[in-house]
Amino acid sequence: MKSPVKLFKLVFFLALILVNCSCSKQYGMSSEDLAEVIARPVPGQATTDFNDEFSSERKVIFNANLKLIVSNPDSTNQKIEALTKKYEGYINQIGSDQTIIRVKSEHLENAIQDISNLGKVQNKNIYGKDVTNTYLDLGIRLENAEKARNRYLELLDKAVSVEEILSVEKELERLNEVIDLIKGQMNRINHLDAFSTITINLQEKKKLGLFGYIGAGLYQSIKWLFVRN
Repeated sequence: MKSPVKLFKLVFFLALILVNCSCSKQYGMSSEDLAEVIARPVPGQATTDFNDEFSSERKVIFNANLKLIVSNPDSTNQKIEALTKKYEGYINQIGSDQTIIRVKSEHLENAIQDISNLGKVQNKNIYGKDVTNTYLDLGIRLENAEKARNRYLELLDKAVSVEEILSVEKELERLNEVIDLIKGQMNRINHLDAFSTITINLQEKKKLGLFGYIGAGLYQSIKWLFVRN
């Protein structure tokens, strides 16, 4: 059975966008104009369509949920920690009721199998979210924002009055914030693409008391009278 997770290196070349500017005394750009420039698609390119060469290169975030009945949650968590290291991951949250880990995506299937062996599996779900379009769109927005910033740096060199300098610097500051935000979102996607998340819900197995064992023995005896292999 093939693993549901494959990592791909997303490589794409974006056409450059030219940001037009006015030759008037006002070098600034309004918030609305700035948003339009950043979101504007590159001419001849589509933000959500893929070229044939990129059709098989995807960004997919995988998540898995397991519910386990175990004898001792604490000892089970110790084993989960060991498995996390084995599969080159890290602990995101650990607790007696719920533990969340991330492992290298190429090891997800094996990690789930090993964790399942630590107790009785009540529920198991694995699902993936394709975020390729989102990632490509962020890449285009980043490219546009960086080109707009370069253009403003050119305008800053040409600015003469204090008013012009302050206006350009204000837009540069805003563009830098946008660029940092987009880079953070892209880094987040890259990280979650590389490390799949496994959420393990732990339920301690109920222990029988003295009368519970007696009742269980009687049940097995009565069951034998009615059901035989």
